[in-house]
Amino acid sequence: MGSGKAVAGRRYLHRTLLDSAEPALTSGVDAALEMLRASVEPAFNVVRVAEDGSEVAFLNYPDFFETPFPALKESWRVDRTTGETGYRTYEDSLNPPILHRKELLLPGDYPGRAEYVALTEQAESIGLFDDPKRIGYRRQWEALVADAGYRIEGHALVPIGNLDGVAGEAADADQAATGTGEGSVLSRDVAGLGGALDWGAARHRTAMVRYGFSAPVQTLARHGFLDGRYRLFDYGCGRGDDVRGLRENGLTASGWDPYFAPDEPIAAADIVNLGFVINVIEDFDERLVALTRAWSLAERLLVVSVMLTNQNDPRGERFRDGVMTQRGTFQRYYTQSEIKTYLEQVLDEEPIPVAPGVLYVFRDKDAEQRFLVERYSRRSNRLRMPSTRPAPPPRERPARRDRAAERYAAYREPLERLWEIWLRLGRTPDKSEVDDLLPLIEGFGSLGKALRFLAMQKGPDGAEAALAEAEQARISDLEVYFALQQFSRRRAYKHLDAGLQRDIKAFFGDYPAALEAGRTQLFRIADTEAIADACRSAAEHGLGWLDSGASLQLHSRLVEQLPALLRVYVGAASMLYGDIREADLVKIHIGSGKLSLMRYDDFDGRVLPRMVERVKIKLREQDIDYFAYGDDFEPPYLYRKSRYINEECDGYPEQLAFDEALDALGLLPASGYGPAPGAFDALLERQRWTIADNALVRSRTIPEADAPCGRALTYRQLIECGETQAATGLANRPEQPETYTALCDLATQVLDPVIDYFGMIRLTYGFCSAPLAKAIPGRIDPKRDQHAAHERNRLGHPICSRLGAAVDFLVEDEDMLEVARWVVAETPFDRLYFYGSDMPIHVSYGPEQSRQVVLMLPGPSGRLVPKCVPVERFLDADG
Repeated sequence: MGSGKAVAGRRYLHRTLLDSAEPALTSGVDAALEMLRASVEPAFNVVRVAEDGSEVAFLNYPDFFETPFPALKESWRVDRTTGETGYRTYEDSLNPPILHRKELLLPGDYPGRAEYVALTEQAESIGLFDDPKRIGYRRQWEALVADAGYRIEGHALVPIGNLDGVAGEAADADQAATGTGEGSVLSRDVAGLGGALDWGAARHRTAMVRYGFSAPVQTLARHGFLDGRYRLFDYGCGRGDDVRGLRENGLTASGWDPYFAPDEPIAAADIVNLGFVINVIEDFDERLVALTRAWSLAERLLVVSVMLTNQNDPRGERFRDGVMTQRGTFQRYYTQSEIKTYLEQVLDEEPIPVAPGVLYVFRDKDAEQRFLVERYSRRSNRLRMPSTRPAPPPRERPARRDRAAERYAAYREPLERLWEIWLRLGRTPDKSEVDDLLPLIEGFGSLGKALRFLAMQKGPDGAEAALAEAEQARISDLEVYFALQQFSRRRAYKHLDAGLQRDIKAFFGDYPAALEAGRTQLFRIADTEAIADACRSAAEHGLGWLDSGASLQLHSRLVEQLPALLRVYVGAASMLYGDIREADLVKIHIGSGKLSLMRYDDFDGRVLPRMVERVKIKLREQDIDYFAYGDDFEPPYLYRKSRYINEECDGYPEQLAFDEALDALGLLPASGYGPAPGAFDALLERQRWTIADNALVRSRTIPEADAPCGRALTYRQLIECGETQAATGLANRPEQPETYTALCDLATQVLDPVIDYFGMIRLTYGFCSAPLAKAIPGRIDPKRDQHAAHERNRLGHPICSRLGAAVDFLVEDEDMLEVARWVVAETPFDRLYFYGSDMPIHVSYGPEQSRQVVLMLPGPSGRLVPKCVPVERFLDADG
């Protein structure tokens, strides 16, 4: 084992350790650095080297010595085999990777190293390193430390006392951030429910029983319309599941249905939901009446939803402009463009698609503008800026009272809310935009004085930098908004929302300049080089996986963090399709002007989710293709899911660990979609693996004797070999599933490589069951030789405590000393016994990985005597 820290086939070394590292490693690092310097000069202090030297990464931990568990800021990766390089920055990440056991990266005599060692020993003593999947990222690590009852102070772990409020404050903050506390509108249970179900035709027969909120109501929740401010009326409510669920969450909701609720009053409301109604009405005039009546009831917003055409769905028999189903119900299937055009013609308003088959029609135009501005805002920006007053530097004893600090403490809450507003707007707030105006005026005399005081308390330099970043973010958001407004009717400046007018004046000067900025951004989506650059920048910030020159694929939740140009690209597609958050993955095609959306069965809950729907939006043709997967089209697996999410997503460490473990099996191609599910499951089983509880675990099945064991052998060959087995005809079948797994690992890790290099081998002794052991003449040692693999004795204990599996074999016409040396040098064997150049060698593969070489030499009596020799000596041709 060389110097540095070894993790999963990689070694980590600080720059201070490179000078004393072995020459083979340093020469590889130098070669990779030269390849990288052709394009960039990396600012690194740690290197990560693959065990085989094929990949080198240069890592930057700015606070390596100051912080007990330093966070990674950026990394540069070099593939020495292909010459490819990559870059990733974590500077904006809320959950960057962190480094543990940093003392292992340093020379043994480095000053201060003893403090780092003590911290590691303390963490080990309380079990913090027991689950490696939970320690690699800051958020999970801090939660783990808190769960153990500790907090981090300097380079020490300090127990949290009963009066320590850190954990409670953190929980309160999390609750406030996620909106799941007592003040939230939707309960945790209700907010997570899903499932879009159609309404009914013949017609009540299609009023399905729902077990969650319908698709249009879920869109209202996502866009903030179910926060208690608005009354909702469900026109054609069916069995009333949506109304009942909304009422249970404390919202004002009512509904009417001609079959299930005919006696309920029909009433106007802020929001009217016309959910899956007009698509089940076969009469043209009656369909028109239903739509116009619902519109007349909507004081702010009408939500219309219909069933969409699916290219793989059966349609039934044609009837008028729809189909008559086998149940005798009518369905009119629309395309997204058809329903949009129909609503425009009937209502003389421009509808906004928000999801597949779900469209909003606003009567309140100010609300429409606010909705559109917020819809395309980069919502992560404000979260990435400081919102709390930085702690003042420690002082031994203040000479006098800090009146500014006292004043800040007295008005902390309204000041912090003012800071949030300032950052969100990216400009000086107007009085009408500040909810805490009265207490601020009371404490500071005016809003302007409160803002100046706040900037000073945040630190002039820090406040200036944060506000400048907020300003650029807001400008980008507005450019996206005005770009996408090119698809709508332009409103006169005097009819714009007052806040939007202030934005225009502050950031663009006047309305024409704002419109021109948006138009410029919109036209840039045709610039493939600009799109490619934006995709590359997004990937470098951890936003998706870049298939260079072809596409960027990412989870729909990450779209809000994309550069402005890509948000315009996605937004333009959403004008045709609706809210892209209905999908799980978004694929931005760099050169073809297309956007693909993929939906999976339980994307968040499965490590290998299966695709159920794919939508391709063709911007240039203004057309959409839908593809559903099911009985006729096998739903494919999504491999390497961690590529499309990032470290801020829930479950990322576990998903990454699964993906890396799967890649280590070598079952997946480096590129492409990967094998079909059936073929993949067979490949997995062939290597004795299966997936349980979202983890790779060893198979518990008993395979057929003639099933493949590795690439070149079968289980029968490893079981029915040797003179005694052939002479007795004993079945010699393993009883334990683990034995088959051990034989498979032995074949895969040792025997297959030997066969690939030397040609076919002749097995002279393989698996040995208890009956076969009794029949073998002469001395054998089942308790030590590993031929019994994982079989158990009558007491249920392993016959051989070393476990694993072993075989004896010959390679015809080869010097077995040369074969044995090759096995020792090139395979991860456990134990090898060498008997002579013309004799079979005994080799095992097992969990101990002892790499023990034993020479069986004749003693004075002629009996063979074992002698252990170091690997280096055995490999020495002159030894």
